[in-house]
Amino acid sequence: MKIAIVCDWLVTYAGSERVLGELLLCFPEADIFAVVDFVAPDQRHFLQNKPVKTTFIQKLPFAKKRYRHYLPLMTLAIEQLDVSSYDLIISSSHAVAKGVITGPDQLHISYTYSPMRYAWDLQHQYLKETGNERGIKGSLVKYLLHKMRLWDYRTANGVDHFITSSQFIARRIWKTYRREAEVIAPPVDTVLFTPHAEKENFYLAASRLVPYKRMDLIVESFAKMPDKKLVVIGSGPELAKIKAKATKNVEILGFQPTEILKHYLQRAKALIFAAEEDFGIVPLEAQACGTPVIAFGKGGALETITGFGQPDPTGLFFPEQTVESICQAVALFEANVSAFTVENCVKNARSYTSQIFREKIKKFVQEKCDSVQG
Repeated sequence: MKIAIVCDWLVTYAGSERVLGELLLCFPEADIFAVVDFVAPDQRHFLQNKPVKTTFIQKLPFAKKRYRHYLPLMTLAIEQLDVSSYDLIISSSHAVAKGVITGPDQLHISYTYSPMRYAWDLQHQYLKETGNERGIKGSLVKYLLHKMRLWDYRTANGVDHFITSSQFIARRIWKTYRREAEVIAPPVDTVLFTPHAEKENFYLAASRLVPYKRMDLIVESFAKMPDKKLVVIGSGPELAKIKAKATKNVEILGFQPTEILKHYLQRAKALIFAAEEDFGIVPLEAQACGTPVIAFGKGGALETITGFGQPDPTGLFFPEQTVESICQAVALFEANVSAFTVENCVKNARSYTSQIFREKIKKFVQEKCDSVQG
């Protein structure tokens, strides 16, 4: 069986790239296709040293730094990838990859991280954050998003079976495409992220510094709790804004390599997580380190954290993305800190290992292949 794995853009080693790496370990014979490939030489380990076949966008001006600006062209570009000689196509899609064209005798399975959030239910938030709510440019952006919705809905019909990361995103896929999706959660690296029993007197927030992560809200909350220390790890367009909000009890470390992130995850009293995330791997990495999580009670976090009040809790949730809600959650955590044990956190994280992920993926794909063959 000839297998092709089709992705969106390959630029760094983050969440979807980790899943891609696991897919390549499941199917080492697969060929890789992508809209663009700008992964640095020292980060290409997850690609198993395989070449990547790319689209015409790879050679467009400034594509390496501004590839996202070519999003309106990516719908056309993905359709130009020729996978007609493959029996099985697995798309790893958070934008356009699932739109690759396949034929009636080909099996297309899509691991879809989410329908394009900025084109669907989070469109209004996206327009507000990018300053495109009004004006001529705003009208153009709204029109392009409208056209992308039409394309996105149409191309869902080319997928035979959907897989996704959480029940939260399965509901979004149903709402958007009216298609069922099998939930196979991404793995956490329990070999790299290991427990550390001794905790220190600080809280940790670690994420890309982009608006929807709400790192600014976390920093504002700790400004109201000057007796509590917060360490922030991450970089992104919100860095200057977050630094400006930081008080003396908040330490901004910027981007840090994985080993440094692991060090802080192991020693923090708790991880603070304020995003409504599709899945959220960092809360699981924290739990693998034996560290509980104080999280916003929406999205994928509800599926990966055992909340306070349940047996063997690994964290607690705050109901609103507000300073008051986070402060109340921190106070509740400190009043019940003994309820959150290293053992419970590690046990929960180990139900998301790479081995479990690969077994589920291979079983699902095999079943769908067998059903096609009769």
